[in-house]
Amino acid sequence: MKKITTLLLLLSLFKLNAQEVSIIPKPTSMNVKEGNFTISKQTKIYLAGSNLEKNAAFLQSYIETQFGIKLPIVKSGVQKESIVLNFDKIGHAIPGAYHVEVNNDHIYIGGDNEQGVFYGIQTLIQLLPTTKINPLTIKQVSIEDKPRFAYRGLMLDVSRHFFSVDFVKKYIDYIASHKMNKFHWHLTDDQGWRIEIKKYPKLTTVGGYRNGTIIGRYPGTGNTNAVYGGYYTQDQIKEVVKYAADRYVEVIPEIELPGHSSAAIAAYPELSCFPEESTKHPANTVWSGSKEGKQVQQVWGVHEDVFVPSENTFTFLQNVLNEVIPLFPSKYIHIGGDECPKESWKKSAFCQQLIKDKQLNDEHGLQSYFIQRIEKYLNSKGKQIIGWDEILEGGLAPNATVMSWRGEKGGIEAAKQKHNVIMTPGEWVYFDHSQNKPEDSVTIGGFTNLEKVYGYEPIPKDISKEEEKYVLGAQANLWTEYINNNSKAEYMIFPRLSALSEILWSSKDNRNWIDFQHRMQAQYQRYNLLKINYNKPAK
Repeated sequence: MKKITTLLLLLSLFKLNAQEVSIIPKPTSMNVKEGNFTISKQTKIYLAGSNLEKNAAFLQSYIETQFGIKLPIVKSGVQKESIVLNFDKIGHAIPGAYHVEVNNDHIYIGGDNEQGVFYGIQTLIQLLPTTKINPLTIKQVSIEDKPRFAYRGLMLDVSRHFFSVDFVKKYIDYIASHKMNKFHWHLTDDQGWRIEIKKYPKLTTVGGYRNGTIIGRYPGTGNTNAVYGGYYTQDQIKEVVKYAADRYVEVIPEIELPGHSSAAIAAYPELSCFPEESTKHPANTVWSGSKEGKQVQQVWGVHEDVFVPSENTFTFLQNVLNEVIPLFPSKYIHIGGDECPKESWKKSAFCQQLIKDKQLNDEHGLQSYFIQRIEKYLNSKGKQIIGWDEILEGGLAPNATVMSWRGEKGGIEAAKQKHNVIMTPGEWVYFDHSQNKPEDSVTIGGFTNLEKVYGYEPIPKDISKEEEKYVLGAQANLWTEYINNNSKAEYMIFPRLSALSEILWSSKDNRNWIDFQHRMQAQYQRYNLLKINYNKPAK
C-alpha cells in the first residue's frame, strides 16, 4: 500500500510539472494549447526589440544557473527555435503589461516597455519545470497580462536587525520575481542607523551599533551583552539601487523623524530636547553596558527621546537628506512620522514657546509643523514624501503620500482629502505576524496566515469611486525585532509574498482562493528549486 501511495504521489507531481500551467500572480487571460516547446542548447534568445540586452542577460543567467543550459543571445538570424524578446503596443495605463506566446517552434515575449518584457520573462520562468531536468519542455500557451496597481511594494527593516548587501539583493529578487516594483528600505530607527552620512560620521560609528539586545519576547528574559550593528556605505547603497533598477524595482529609503530617532541622538545628543539627560529604557528590561549619556536603544517599542524641532535639527536633517537624495533616483523619500511621543515636547520650554510662536494648537500641530518643513525642503529638491498615517495628525503636509498602517482609517481619510495613499494595514500585510498557531519561534504576535493575506482588498469599501484613484496600491512590511537571520526572514515572507503579489497584480474578479491554493502547489516546488526557506502549508 505504501508503494502504491508513493507511486500515486510521483504521478501527481509529474502531472503538475508536465501538464498544468500555474502562474502567480494570475494572468489576465491564459489559453493553454495542445503541444509543447522544448528549450535546449540549440535555443537562442533573440533580441527583436532594442535595449533589451539587460533582460536577455537576466533570462540567460537564470536558465544557466538553475538548469545548466547557457542560451546564446543573438540580434539576427531566424526566430525559429528562439525565445524572442520584443515590444508590443498594449496600451495599458500602468507600465508592465506583456504578452507571451509559446507555439511549436518559438517563444514570443512582447512587453509594452522594457519592464513589461521583464515581467513576461518572469512568467516564462514559471512555465519552466520546477525540478532540474534537461531538456526543458513547456506547454504551448497564450498569455495576456497587465498589472492592477502601480505601487506593489515590500518593506525590509534593517535597523532592528541588520542584513547583508547580498541578502538585500536576494530580497529584491523576490520582489521582482513576483512582478512587484517597490522596495521600501527602513534604514534608521531607535536601534540602529544603517546608512553612511559622510558629514556626520558618528551616525554610523556610534549610532550604527548597540551594546546589547534583549533576549526573547519583550520585555525579554535577559540581554545578549554583545555589541550588535552594521551599516551600508554609500557605495553599497549605489550598488543595491542599481541592482534593483536592473530588475525594475524602485528603492524608497526611509529616514525616520521626528520619533524613532534614538540612534541619531546617541550619536549627536544636541538633537534631543534634553541633551544632558541619559537615555531611558524600560525598568523591566535588562540593559547591557553603560547607562550614562545617550545610548542606542537595546529594546523594542516606542521611546520618549525624539528630535527637538530646532533650527540646528533642521539643518542636520537637511544635510543628511542632501546626501541621501543623490543615492536614490526614486521620486519618494519616506520620512516615517509614526509613533512620535510628545512627552519631551510637552516638558521642553523651547518646544512650548515654539508652539506659541508658530500659533500651533498643540504638540500634534508641532509634529505637523516638523513634517511640513521637511516636506517643503524635499519638494524643493524634486522629491515627494511618504509618511506613516500619523502624519495626518495636526494637518497633512500639502503633497504627502500617506502609508496607512493602523488599519485602513488613515488611508480612507487621506483619500477623502485627495492625497495619494499606499495601503499597508497591520491586520493583513504585516509579515512579522505569526502565520501558525502556535508559531515555532518568537514573533511580534498577531495571526496573519496565507488565506488572510489573500483575502485582503486594497480598495477600502468606505471610499467613493472617484476617490479610488488615490489608492496607488499596497505594501507588506517585514519588521525585524524578532527576525535576526536570513532564513527566518525568508520564512516570514514566504508563502505570503505570493498571495500579496496576486492581490496587487491581478484583477479583483480574477482572484479565487481555491484556485490560488491549487496553483501554489507548483510554487512550493519552485521555492524548493530556489532553496527558499518557507512556511510549509498545513497538511
